[in-house]
Amino acid sequence: MHRELTIGALSERSGVNIETIRYYERTDLLPAPPRTRGGHRIYDGASLKRLVFIRRSRELGFALDEIRNLLGLMGGGHTCREVHAVGLAHLEHIRAKIADLRRMERTLAATAARCEGGRRTRMPDPGCACGEGHGRPSTPRDDERTAPSRRGA
Repeated sequence: MHRELTIGALSERSGVNIETIRYYERTDLLPAPPRTRGGHRIYDGASLKRLVFIRRSRELGFALDEIRNLLGLMGGGHTCREVHAVGLAHLEHIRAKIADLRRMERTLAATAARCEGGRRTRMPDPGCACGEGHGRPSTPRDDERTAPSRRGA
């Protein structure tokens, strides 16, 4: 499928920084590749697939240890009971992330709808989270204005 890749070509194809690739090697997320006589790393298609999987997992918010566990599951050598338990735990984690993303989507959609057209209101709109303040200074915060004075203490 893929011919041999240098670290630069692997970086370009995978979208992962060269230093990050080296870090993944040091932390055993990516197996160390063979080297040429001159000491240059030579990667194959399997390394590219694995690296893209790692990058996508990171983009989706998975921690490196979680990714390591997922890669271990895919690598085989586990009992069905182990795969089942770890798989269910990761599945629950993914479902929780999806639920969080759906909540965020609803919030952002509602915020965008309230601030549609970039119009400004004359009165502060407490429901608008577009960060413009609608003429109201963003500081001091309400809780700071109502804090008890330190005079006489």
